[in-house]
Order: sequence, then C-alpha cells, then structure tokens
Amino acid sequence: MSAEESSFIQLSTVRSIGWLEFNRPPVNAFTQKMLEQVRDGLRLALSDRSIRVLVLASAVEKYLSAGADLNAFKGMSSEAMREWIGLCHNIANLLRESPKPLLAAINGTAVGGGLEMTLHCDVRFAADDARLGQPEIRIGFIPPIATTQTLARMLGRSRAIRYLYEGRMVDASEALALGIVDEIVPAASLRQRVQDYGDYLSEQSPTALAAIRRAVTLGGGMTFNEGMRLELETAAALADTLDFAEGVDAFLGKRKPRWNIS
Repeated sequence: MSAEESSFIQLSTVRSIGWLEFNRPPVNAFTQKMLEQVRDGLRLALSDRSIRVLVLASAVEKYLSAGADLNAFKGMSSEAMREWIGLCHNIANLLRESPKPLLAAINGTAVGGGLEMTLHCDVRFAADDARLGQPEIRIGFIPPIATTQTLARMLGRSRAIRYLYEGRMVDASEALALGIVDEIVPAASLRQRVQDYGDYLSEQSPTALAAIRRAVTLGGGMTFNEGMRLELETAAALADTLDFAEGVDAFLGKRKPRWNIS
C-alpha cells in the first residue's frame, strides 16, 4: 500500500464507545491527507447510530500528535494555507456541532493539531507522563484548528495569549492547573479510564446529553441573556421528548430508565 493510500486513522468501537485514533507513526505528524481522513472519520463516527460517545486518541504509543508535518508547509502560498485552515475549521465545526459526547485520551507528546482537536472535546483525560504544548510561535505561525478562539474561552484572554506567546511544553500537572486537561490518569490506565467514563455517559439520555452539549458549547459564545434564551428554548424542547417522559416515569417508579436510542 502506498503512503497516499495508507489509512492514518483507526476507527473502532468498544460496546457503544467509538475510538478515533491518530495513526501515522512514528510521531503522528499531520499531512493534508491525514486531516482529510480525520474529517471523514469524524463524519462517519458521528453519523453511526451504534456509537453513543466518541473518543479522540492515538494508536502511536508515545505521541498523541507532533503537530503538522512541516514539509507540507515549505513554500506554501497563502491560498494553499487558506485551503489547509479551511479543512482544519471543517474538523473544528464537526467537533463543536457533535450531538454526541466527545472525550479525549491524551498520551505522550501532544502538540499542535492533535492537541488542538482535543480542545473541542467535552472532557480531556491525560496520561500522567503526557507533555502538551502549542509551539507554533516558533515557526512564526498560530494554531489554526479554531484554537485561538477555544483557548480564549477556556483559559481567558490573558492566560490564552501568554500560553501561545511562550510556546513551551507543559507537563500534565501544569496542563491540569491551566485548565487544558480535566483529569490525570496513570499512563497504563488511560484507555480503561476513558472507556469507563464513556460507558457511564452511554447510560444517560442521548437527548439530554446533546442538549447539554449544545447549550454549553453555543451558549459559551453568547451574551449571558442570549445564553439564557438558548437554555429556555432547549429545556422547553426537551419537555416534548420521549426521554424526558421516560426519565420522569422511571424516577417516580423507582426503576432504571429505558432511553430512546434510535
């Protein structure tokens, strides 16, 4: 199989948890072909009704991502860069608009594009030996997977700017303190911890999960009053769903709810 034909991602499902894993050894350096495969893999996984939760991870032991393969940038024109970033933004939009919970399993070295994609996930788990960073300033560039906007909302303006100005690597503990990751896990337990959390989410109402994700993700970019209106409309719409009726009946009947999975 030629490099052009190779698959640079792995898609698998464990129970109802989908795993999309970057797989371009030795370091998961992203090319345009790999970005296209991530985009297509996301579309496939998000449209698969058997997948209730999706995880972004790596099939390469010591690397989540080394960022872009800089050979792809050598001599690149602004028009070609627009195409590259347009593809990156397609991926960001797919992640932001996902109706399914998104989790990240961050292992090893995590810089550039792979790490940027995980910033659009709902909960990020990092191995205790992971090292994370956005070193784009070192090549006179910025992180382009909607990362400037995501970091500003996650960290606040000043901390986001300083983090990008410095372009340095941080260990898992500092990433946790900054708010870039949500939980640190022993490296050997990372996959199982993420799978277990995904299994927990898969037992919840799909409509409620999608509503929470939409209200928080979209509302976070609105004014407070606009966000409240979104919350009102979202909650009102839930009242007409089968899951809401089932949830209330199950609670009152002291039984486990049977959610509408179709």
